[in-house]
Amino acid sequence: MATKWSNIMFAYMIIIGIVSWFGNGIVIYIFSTTKSLRTPANLLVINLAISDFGMMVVNTPLMGINLYYETWVLGPGMCDLYGAMASAFGCASIWSMCMIALDRYNVIVLGMAGRPMTTKRALMKIAFIWTMATFWTMAPIFGWNR
Repeated sequence: MATKWSNIMFAYMIIIGIVSWFGNGIVIYIFSTTKSLRTPANLLVINLAISDFGMMVVNTPLMGINLYYETWVLGPGMCDLYGAMASAFGCASIWSMCMIALDRYNVIVLGMAGRPMTTKRALMKIAFIWTMATFWTMAPIFGWNR
């Protein structure tokens, strides 16, 4: 079945998955239970936690199966879905970090001259993040890679 290297990678994925589950789960829980943290800027942070949590929940178990069997055993349709989900959550995570960086730039460099983040603008940025992630994820599903 699995080689020594696959077993090491499998154990590593389990550890990373557990740490990610707890870390992102705690961020989501604290955000949802603490009203003072519900600021527009923190909406971007919670979006990052949600995208990372989704990556862990959806993709880590499937990666573990791949590592255990040292091949893809779930068929071509599931392979496409796995790739799409990994891409969507990964793109959403990267775009979230970009939006957080832009917000921090606005606050630190521009200071009082910068436009403050409003809840509406934060939600628009989150909608943009998921729209872009979905757009770039769906292209291969519809045959762009073939």
